[in-house]
Amino acid sequence: MTRRVVGRAAFYAPLKPPDDPTPSGDRRVARLLLQALERAGLPPVVASRFRSRDAQGDPARQARMAALGPALARRAVRRIGAPRPRIWLTYHLYYKAADWFGPEAAAAMGTPYVVAEASYAPKRAGGPWDLAHRRVAEAVRQAAAVLCLNPNDAACLLPLVDDPARIVDFPPFLNVAPYRQAARRRGPTRAALAVTLDLPEDAVWLLAVGMMRAGDKAASYAALAAALGRLGADLPDWRLIVVGDGPARPAVEAGLQAAAPGRVAFVGALDEAALARYYAAADLMVWPAVNEAFGMALLEAQATGLAAVAGDVGGVSAVVARGESGMLTPAGDHAAFAAALDALIRDPDRRLAYGAAGARRVAARQSLEAASARLEALLETLDGP
Repeated sequence: MTRRVVGRAAFYAPLKPPDDPTPSGDRRVARLLLQALERAGLPPVVASRFRSRDAQGDPARQARMAALGPALARRAVRRIGAPRPRIWLTYHLYYKAADWFGPEAAAAMGTPYVVAEASYAPKRAGGPWDLAHRRVAEAVRQAAAVLCLNPNDAACLLPLVDDPARIVDFPPFLNVAPYRQAARRRGPTRAALAVTLDLPEDAVWLLAVGMMRAGDKAASYAALAAALGRLGADLPDWRLIVVGDGPARPAVEAGLQAAAPGRVAFVGALDEAALARYYAAADLMVWPAVNEAFGMALLEAQATGLAAVAGDVGGVSAVVARGESGMLTPAGDHAAFAAALDALIRDPDRRLAYGAAGARRVAARQSLEAASARLEALLETLDGP
């Protein structure tokens, strides 16, 4: 069926453009937003590929980007051309990746400026990112709507807007179709992977998915190893499957193998289709989620009907519903994480109930269709062409 086209959208991701060759959660969400805009009848055009990320906190670099802003705005307007877009959507701006020209470009075209996943941290005022920090505040103040993918961002954003209704709950989302399809083939998929990975098919399969790089991802793996090391010997047989790769892989492998000798299978990085098969075959998603915004892998697992144990940090609670689709434990509490693992390894009925509830929840609230419907509703509240 041909979808009704109601206009165009201009899209900009200051941290990383959606066609960047390096996989990441940011790139994934950016691409999903483009798909949601398309489904909402707003074929998007990428307004710019300018990357504003300042990793080191260099005031001189920020000043140069601020000075370059007007020229970048004019260039974006020329790139977009006619007809003018119905909305401008900037995705993921924060103190390390400000939007230096989007508000001006949108204003020049008479287009409502909208931001998604903006975060504002008052503690950054006066520090090495002060100029970018203030620019984020300016962009949020000028935005016609601020779409909150992480509900924890709202508290610091609210003081920046004159109308709380401009802060719009916009749960993280994905295309659930490949995960539903994978779930329907759980039996044969599990049997095949048991052979491939040399795992006992009747064991409880835990699954961890995350890039292996220094920082928060490595810290999550270390926290997982600490929790696994606390599990008792009287548990039913369990194994851990780890999906991911990166420069920290040797350290990640060493830590997990030391915590659970003979129980861990590493499969490297997988594309979306292959990863969906692992979600479908597993029994429990496990991820401490150190400093995680919300965790796309957790959302994928839920879409496939996989119960989860996760750290209660950031916006993870917007993905894993405590006591409904999984268990959440306090950040950094390895004993609590181990206790949650212990409880669900022992209780297959609760795992199945959590998994079924998670799949229903994602289909109803966090599907691509639900996101496009929210964008259509948002468009109705904004000034038309």
